[in-house]
Amino acid sequence: MSKHCIALVVNGERQEAEVPARRMLSDFLRDDLHLTGTKRGCETGTCGACSVLVDGEVVKSCLSLAVQADGCSVTTVEGLAQGERLHPLQESFMQCGGLQCGYCTPGFLMASCTLLARNPRPTEEEVRHGLGGNLCRCTGYSQIVESVLDAAEKMHGN
Repeated sequence: MSKHCIALVVNGERQEAEVPARRMLSDFLRDDLHLTGTKRGCETGTCGACSVLVDGEVVKSCLSLAVQADGCSVTTVEGLAQGERLHPLQESFMQCGGLQCGYCTPGFLMASCTLLARNPRPTEEEVRHGLGGNLCRCTGYSQIVESVLDAAEKMHGN
């Protein structure tokens, strides 16, 4: 099996590793770097639980090879908080009930980061559309949407 040396920045820290050519980014993050916030869900890209940011864009890590992230900056849910201070999205998801079992939450948080970076003051409809690549089986989405709108308000005001 072919192996490749990769170098990337994950949550602000440079990482170098030798990985098999077919190693999925989700497996590399979870198993090699022990960043277990990235969840393995459907492993077909449908649920979005594995979503991470690669160079600021949301990527489904179960569909991406680790070698594709060579030279990139990757942010996982563990990289959102600043030390002990939670990211406004994390705070809002807790305060507004945007999480239940929490399994899908990391993917929703990462997709929400990209959404708010592109559109700092989205409407409810824009949030629903922006999170269309993520699935939740617990909340019914209302609290997730409310959480994102609350975070937008905290981050950007009216």
